[in-house]
Parts: sequence; C-alpha cells; structure tokens
Amino acid sequence: MSAFLPALAGGALIGLSVAMLLLLNGRIAGISGLVVGLGTDRGERRRVDAAFVAGLLFGPPAFAWLAGAWPEMRIVASLPVLVVAGLLVGFGTRLGSGCTSGHGVAGLARLSSRSLVAVLTFLAAGMATVALMRTLMPTSGVSW
Repeated sequence: MSAFLPALAGGALIGLSVAMLLLLNGRIAGISGLVVGLGTDRGERRRVDAAFVAGLLFGPPAFAWLAGAWPEMRIVASLPVLVVAGLLVGFGTRLGSGCTSGHGVAGLARLSSRSLVAVLTFLAAGMATVALMRTLMPTSGVSW
C-alpha cells in the first residue's frame, strides 16, 4: 500500500498535465511531438513545448531536492547499448506516429481507436522483448 499512493499521485499529475495542455493550448501531450516541435520556429507553440519538456527534465530532480532523496538505481547496460536502444525507440515512435505518452495517455483518454491499436502493439512488443531478453541474457536488466 505504501507504493500505491505515490503511484496514484504521479498518475493523477500526469493526467492533469495532459488535460491542461489539451484544454489550455489545444495540444496533445505526446512527448515525441513536443520534442520534434522544439526544432521548428512556431512562436508561442514552441515556448509551450519547451516549457513542457523542461518540466519533464527538471521536475524529477526538483522533486528529489525537495524530498531530500533520490531513488537508487543501477543501469547495467553499456553506453553503446543505451544509444542503440534510444535510436530504436525514436524509430518506433516515428513508425507508430507517436509515442506511448501521446497514444497511451492522451489518445486513449480521447477514445482513439488508432491509439488503442498503437498501445496494444507497444505492450505486445515490450512483453516479447522482455521474454526474449530474459531467455537470451538472464542476468541482464536494471537493478533497483
């Protein structure tokens, strides 16, 4: 139960931020779209995108500073593996016309059938990847 309340609060804050961006700016909070938007000159929309992405980057360290603790974690993947993984995620995001935040949070909330198919595909690919990695490399992964 002790892990439930922070997870609930985090989910509520994510939902609130997605709803506020949509209601106040007419934008869907798909992180890949917001990041891509930083590279274009669109005036006010670019500033909103930059503020949202800055909140994603600096929010966790600010919270850790205020709370006085940062969760310990150990990433066992090498830098080249992380780079390749990031490139694959970026490729998949473009291929799927959006990311998990855009489809999973904003798209499903809007009852988008396209987003439902995308989320089911994301989940199936993630489960298959975990099963494959556990079979091929049983000691790999992230240690918390």
